[in-house]
Parts: sequence; structure tokens; C-alpha cells
Amino acid sequence: MKNFIDELNEAQKAPVLHKDGPLMVIAGAGSGKTRVLTYRIAHLMAQGVDSFNILALTFTNKAAREMKKRIADIVGSTEAKNLWMGTFHSVFAKLLRFDGDKLGYPSNFTIYDTQDSQRLIASIIKEMGLDKDIYKYKQVQNRISSYKNSLITVKAYMKNPELVEADAMAKRPRMGDIYQNYVDRCFKAGAMDFDDLLLRTNELLNRFPEVLMKYQDRFRYILVDEYQDTNHSQYLIVKALADRYHNICVVGDDAQSIYSFRGANISNILNFQRDYENVGMYRLEQNYRSTKNIVNAANSIIEKNKNQLEKVVWTDNDEGAPIKIHRSVTDAEEGRFVAGSIFENRMQLQMPNNNFAVLYRTNSQSRAIEDALRKRDIPYRIYGGLSFYQRKEIKDVLSYLRLVINPKDEEALKRIINFPARGIGQTTIDRLVVAANHYGRSIFEVMENLDKINLKINSGTKRKLEDFVTMIKSFQIMNEGTDAFTLAEHVAKKTGILLEFKKDGTPEGIGKMENIEELLNGIKDFVEGQKELADATGDIGEFMEDVALATDLDNDTGDDDRVALMTIHLAKGLEFPYVYIVGMEEDLFPSAMSMNTRSELEEERRLFYVALTRAEKQAYLTYTQNRYRWGKLIDAEPSRFLEEIDEKYIENLTPIENTYRYKSLIDTDIFGDVDKSKLRQNKPVSATPPSTQKPNQNQLRKLRKLKPQLAEPVGNTNAVDPNLGEGSLVNHTRFGRGEVLKIEGIGNDRKAEIKFEKGDIKKLLLRFAKLEVLE
Repeated sequence: MKNFIDELNEAQKAPVLHKDGPLMVIAGAGSGKTRVLTYRIAHLMAQGVDSFNILALTFTNKAAREMKKRIADIVGSTEAKNLWMGTFHSVFAKLLRFDGDKLGYPSNFTIYDTQDSQRLIASIIKEMGLDKDIYKYKQVQNRISSYKNSLITVKAYMKNPELVEADAMAKRPRMGDIYQNYVDRCFKAGAMDFDDLLLRTNELLNRFPEVLMKYQDRFRYILVDEYQDTNHSQYLIVKALADRYHNICVVGDDAQSIYSFRGANISNILNFQRDYENVGMYRLEQNYRSTKNIVNAANSIIEKNKNQLEKVVWTDNDEGAPIKIHRSVTDAEEGRFVAGSIFENRMQLQMPNNNFAVLYRTNSQSRAIEDALRKRDIPYRIYGGLSFYQRKEIKDVLSYLRLVINPKDEEALKRIINFPARGIGQTTIDRLVVAANHYGRSIFEVMENLDKINLKINSGTKRKLEDFVTMIKSFQIMNEGTDAFTLAEHVAKKTGILLEFKKDGTPEGIGKMENIEELLNGIKDFVEGQKELADATGDIGEFMEDVALATDLDNDTGDDDRVALMTIHLAKGLEFPYVYIVGMEEDLFPSAMSMNTRSELEEERRLFYVALTRAEKQAYLTYTQNRYRWGKLIDAEPSRFLEEIDEKYIENLTPIENTYRYKSLIDTDIFGDVDKSKLRQNKPVSATPPSTQKPNQNQLRKLRKLKPQLAEPVGNTNAVDPNLGEGSLVNHTRFGRGEVLKIEGIGNDRKAEIKFEKGDIKKLLLRFAKLEVLE
């Protein structure tokens, strides 16, 4: 066995060597907390703790796989396989497979993703005859999700007059009925949604003391990563499991608690010492990731928060470059700056694309960045967009496989009963749903017993339904003796899905065939990987659970050389040499939705702290003076967070000048021409060129106080060429060469109608157009 303890610094060794009793590790950004967790598990095993008695809960499945691989390198793969390690949802889905039958669920229950839940809720709202504009299915789903994470069951909801009244005041008095209907339909379909995996685990551990005692005895040592991001339901599960032996180790950083919108409760980590006696407190404060400039700048930001645990993050790394702040006129110009900067850094430093990341507060900000990267031919990948497993053709194949495992899964059945088309119309499906609800059975059970049920369908439709049932049953028989890949390949061919897209013949159809082929490749790879695991079978049930609990980041192989684009929330736990944080503006970051209370604003500040500490070598912060929001160009002002960074750690790429020009409300043409030669003679000579002037706090504050519609920097780069007129030949950076057909408007509202060589005629606002007059 390797002498791995010697690889740790003194601060890291202490929590690793702490064997029994509760301990909390406050781990600053980039301080090596994953190494501490990994080595602590390895050390426990080296000290004689059985690997079956260790439970480790991580933030992502990808993190769990990486940790398990590291542990295997230290203690051997045989013992590492026995660890229960993964996310809350994956670990407790496994627990419910074993003991969920006590709650009435089959061991092969389906896990509904968000899309499945929303489709079911939309169906319920329609069946109940409710107004879909008042009962919006996404809002209803979010509300039910928040109830479950707060352990508000249907029974608890009905007994809470405040919740009932709040929904009534919101003109949704039937919310409780929808909730009840949704829970009943999920149960009847043998399905759980993501929130049920936690809610039902809590129910199981609390209603059945013998089950709780079994798992308390099994999980004698519990480790929880990212403890600051646990919600109330997760907290109660951990508290119950650790209550017998108190050998619980939690690792986290209150400064990186950014998921309150998902129900995460920062008080879980702040109050850990109240929950357990004689807690060992350890701090990991040395940052191994970032330069001194980045670490110190991040400290200067987070120290503004009042509600936090005491720690001082520091680093022995190089001083590094200052954090660069850039101001653009519009979001399109911001995108061009980011793309240009990535291009230059990549060429000058000979770095791969995957060394760069662009982080934003909201997904909608990616558009301008994408446009600019495409024009520079810089490959990129968007995280958090449409997942591979959410594509229609993939969901269709997976729905067949779900039905093979669990024929009660109504959402899967309704999705593919007539795809590919087999002459089973919506009227027939509606009648099946009504019959299933009437008899309290699943739709598939109704279809199995058509001879016993008076369903008004013709003989042709009846035969098609019976053929469908026979096909699914044949898949079920095949599933009993084959692996996931063999079954999936057979299903894709036998159902006619592959033939459907092959007949299509369009590029879209070919693309869908290729996606299904990639799905089969993924299943094959999964089956091969399962052969290495001690208790795995490689069957379709294991694959479907893996898919249901996967995230976009879990599926990232990390070998794709592309610039990463993602929201800051998704960037948690990642690191990149170069990071661009765009949209540093008031009402965008911090978000206008998160400034109602101090706690909300402090979470936004923690989010900025997380974003900045993703950078290893260089961080860029960008903001605009104008930005398109909801189709309108609005004035923007710099984020308050820019002011909060100690000025000695920043460099302003677009210095803020002390003078400003009043933006006139009247047309200046009425005053006649200005003698420009006299103007040049009277202009004072600056001792320091603008590009080298250092920014300071006062200048940033002044910029925020000056409303953009009243002030703009002197030396406007958008000045209109005086030679521009009707008939002029011009060049535009985006649309190319063209001829000016007409100019209209006055002052800042002047527009040019231009016919470009590509045939497009566009009207451009001259103050933003940046036209180059050719002749």
C-alpha cells in the first residue's frame, strides 16, 4: 500500500487521521478537499474499517467515480468496489430498490425526470378541466418539488391552512387536488420523481425502525461532500443514518453555498456544531488552484458577507496577472471582445480551447457569445443546454426500454404507443386513460384485458393494441436473459424506429439515426464497464438508472477541445486556466430577482466568489453599457460587485475617464459647424495615455451613479463618418459590403437603409453600426 499520507500538508492530514466522532472540514476554494475526502476513506479502510461500512455522498456521479478510482489506486480495486459512493439521489435510489417494497413500490420502479413530471402534471390539469394559463404545469411542478424537498406531503399540505390559503390567493385553489392526483398517478405507474428519491427514503427510515437500524449499522462511517448545498430532506436522512455512531464527516464551504433556489439550506453547515457534541473542526485554507491576485480579490469580495464561518484563504502560488475588467457598449461587442481575447491568448500562449471557460448568470446570455465564437471559428460546448438524453429520438428509444422494465410506466407508454405510427389515435389513448383511472389499473393492464373491459374501439384498433402488448412482452422475455446492449439494439430495430428515420432521408433524419447509434455505443460501453463491478449485471435496469440520475457534467469526457460555456451554477467544482465572467451588471449579476433581502444578496455574492475562484491563471470580468433584454435595448450600469474588489488586484482594459459628455436632448446641427482646427488647439494634452491610466474605486462609483442615458465616455468609438451619405459604399463587420440607399432621422436616432451584396436590406442605427465608408 502506498504511503499516501505523506502527500498531504499538515492541515489536510488532521481530518484524514481523525477516525471516530463527528468532524467538519471547512474547505476554501481550491484547497484540495477532494483529496482529503479520498484519503480519509482510504485511511479508514487501512485502519481496518470494512469498505461495506462506509457511505460517501458526493456532488456529482462524476466526482464519485473519480474518487473511487483514486481509492482503488491506493487500497486496490476489489475493496473500492464495495463502497457505497455517489450522489444523494443515486445512493438512495439504490437503497429504495432494496427496501422500497415496504412502501408499496416495485424494485424496478421508474425514475421520472423533470420532463416526465411536467408531462404528467400537464395531463392531470387537462383531465381536471382546469385553466392551463392559471395552472401552468411548470409552475405547478416547481411548487410540488419545493413541497417534497421541505417534507410537505399531501397530508401535511392539506393540514396547513397557510399553504392552502396562499394557493387560493394565487387563484390556484385546486393545487392540493393536483398534488394528490400526481402522487397517486406516480404510485400507480410504479414511478418516483427525483424529489421522491429523498422523500421516500425519509419515509422509509422513519416509518420502519428496523430498516433505519439496518442502515445505521451498515453505514458506520458517513462522509458528505458539499454539505452547504444539502436541503432539509437530505439533512434529515444524514442525521438519521449518523445518529447511532456519530462517525460523520462533512466537508464544505459556506462561501460557496449557491443553491438556495433548489432548497439548499446554508444553516445546515453553519449549525453543524449544534447537532453533534465534540465536533472536530478543521480548516483547509491554502488554495492550490489560483494565483495570489485571484485568491486575494475573491477574499476582498466574500468578506463583505456578514453571515459566514471564519477562515482566511491564502496561496503560495505566483502573484499572477491582475483581474482584467472590460467595458463594452453592447452585448454583441462584449461577445466580440471575449472571442477576440480567447483567440489571442490561445495563439500567443499555444493553449488548447478547453483551457477557456465563459461563465454567465443566465442561459440567455450565451447567444451573443456563441455568435462571436462562431465568427472566429472557435469550437465551443454549451453545458446545461439540451442534454443528449433529452433529445426526442433518444427519449423515444428509452421509453420503450422503460416500458420493458416497468409496464406500468404510463408516461413512457403514452409517448411511444403510436410511434412509429401504428394507427392508434389520440381518441383511443384517451379512452384507455379513462378506463385505467376508472378501474384503478395501469394503461398496460387495461390493454392486456381488452376482452374483459367494455372499451368502445373497433376490431382493427383492438388488434393493433394487442400486437403492441405482444411486442412489449416479447421484449420482456428477451430481457430476462440478455444484457442491456443486445436488448436495446433489438428494440431499436424491431419497433421500426431506425427504419422510420432511415426512410426520412433528410439530414435531420440521418442525424437522428446517428444519435440512436451513439446511444447504442454508450450502452455497449456501459455494459463493458459494469463487468468490472462486483455486484453489477449490465442489464437494462442498471443502464436506465444510470441515465435517469446522470447530469450534463457527468457525461463530459473532458477530452473534447472546446471552449466551455455555462452558467455559474453549473461551474461549481470545476476549474479552468482562463475564465471570462460576462454580464457584470446591476439587475443581471446580482440578479434583480435576488436583491430583496440581505440573505439573497449574500448568496449572489457567494455566486460571484464561486465564479472568480474557478480561474487558475487569469480572470476577465466584462460588462456593457447597453444590453438587449426581452427584445429591447436597455441602459445598463456596472455591477456593485466590481466596486467590492480591492482595486490593487484589478486592471481596467477600458479606463473610466473623469469627464463626461452631456447627451443633448436637442439636435446639435441647429448650431452650425464647429471649427475643428481650433478645437484641437484648445484640447489639453493628457500626461498619461488613457490606455495606461489606473482605475480606482471612486471612478467605478462615479460610473454607477451616472445614468448611461445622460453620460458616455469622451472619445466615443461609434462616431459616424462625416463622408457617409446616400449612395455611399460601406463595409460592415457582420453583414459585409453594401450600398446606402437612404438615411433618415436626426441626432442619435439617425438610421441608414443599406442593401448588402448578399441581397439583404437592413436598417442600421448609425451610432452603433460602425460602418466603414469605402467610397
